[in-house]
Amino acid sequence: MAEQGRDPEAGGGEPLDVKKVHYLVKLMKTYDLSEVEVTDGSYRVHLRRPEASAAAVAPVAAAPAAYSTPAPAAAAPAVAAAPAEAAGPKTVVIESPMVGTFYASGTPETPPFVSIGTAVQPTSTVCIIEAMKVFTDIPAGISGTIAEVLVKNGQPVEFGQPMFRVTPA
Repeated sequence: MAEQGRDPEAGGGEPLDVKKVHYLVKLMKTYDLSEVEVTDGSYRVHLRRPEASAAAVAPVAAAPAAYSTPAPAAAAPAVAAAPAEAAGPKTVVIESPMVGTFYASGTPETPPFVSIGTAVQPTSTVCIIEAMKVFTDIPAGISGTIAEVLVKNGQPVEFGQPMFRVTPA
């Protein structure tokens, strides 16, 4: 058993419980918090969500504590401007905020969260990404209409990979 205040990097310390970090992220999402800092013994975790107007996920300011954890990007997906060669009206790309498996719906029996022509708000869930048995709802992060779905159900996605094209409202 580790002692309070012991440095885990120096050896003998307990690892940070990832479930606690996921719980903090869920609280941030539920109560629409932009920043949370928690100190638990020798661990200090500082999580920050990007501004709603940000074009990409902002990096987390890591605490110079014994252990720091990057903020789960699930709090807000990266939204970047589409290349000029995109067909039709100007669109915005919703990129994957993490590596994992893309799921278009909550269960195989239910319809997809969105399809071409679906109107979305910044908080609308557009898909779920599963990584290491953790299922993360991905919000649109923008108001508009889905113009194109770029990935298939069950397909692996990489960080920053385009998943949807949205025509802004």
